[in-house]
Amino acid sequence: MEFEKEILELDKKILELKKFSQDKKIDLTGEIERLEINREKCLEEIYNKLSDWDRVHVARHPERPYTLDYVENMTENFIEVHGDRLCKDDPAIVAGFCKIDGRKFLVVGHQKGRTTEEKLYRNFGMASPEGYRKALRLFKMAERFNVPVVTFIDTPGAYPGIEAEEHGQGEAIARNLMEMAGIKVPMISIVIGEGGSGGALALGVTDKVYMLENAVYSVISPEGCAAILFKDASKAPEAAENLKISAKQLLELNVIDGIIPEPLGGAHRDHICAANNLKNVILSSISTLEKIDVDTLLKNRYNKFREMGRFVE
Repeated sequence: MEFEKEILELDKKILELKKFSQDKKIDLTGEIERLEINREKCLEEIYNKLSDWDRVHVARHPERPYTLDYVENMTENFIEVHGDRLCKDDPAIVAGFCKIDGRKFLVVGHQKGRTTEEKLYRNFGMASPEGYRKALRLFKMAERFNVPVVTFIDTPGAYPGIEAEEHGQGEAIARNLMEMAGIKVPMISIVIGEGGSGGALALGVTDKVYMLENAVYSVISPEGCAAILFKDASKAPEAAENLKISAKQLLELNVIDGIIPEPLGGAHRDHICAANNLKNVILSSISTLEKIDVDTLLKNRYNKFREMGRFVE
């Protein structure tokens, strides 16, 4: 990323010194440690003053952990469930039952790909109606067996293709919003990367909504907003600032309930540390929600979203 050029130079110097030290049998431990300390300080300075547009780039980083990375690093006995029982399976949304520290959970999340083949297979994390109907089917299954639900949000938006529209994209999203408000088990959602538009919200009507420190969450992408408002997609950085898409801003607006810290330099630098941070929040949050009776839980969930959107006349 553009703002990480200084880090890249330090990384190159560290690798060169390590190789030189190994090849020439010269002890350069002190010099290497000094460079590594400088690198850590530099990372901290850069990430403490990221702009909203910079965070968009971090949220979209190709090495950032996706849903299945978190499943691998923090769950046991994950059993993926496929299909909406109406049409087909949608690989852009993965779902399955698992255990986290011995406790049963349903995990549902958007899944992007890294290679070209994976990106095409996962449709870049943009779900079709079948994906949202699969998610809803499993939400109701979790309700039937009294299993708490965790959703991972990471999509630029729902797939806007002709086939998706023909299959009822708008209806599928709207039904998820309505039905999730009444699912009688504790539910939490976490924006792990890019949370875009109704495609993100269709997995986000939950008791608690969290965001990773460098994730973004908005009604539209900065590029889309710039194209509509300014008739110029190159003004995306300006649009990003105006959209209030960062975790800190959304917490101040009471759109989310908490921010989950990331490893220094972003979650893409340490998948395991990022997964542990998520796991701690999930277990703590679910433990609190399970103590609330169902009627109060649903009432609180409903009121949470009804109270959003303050304005001054």
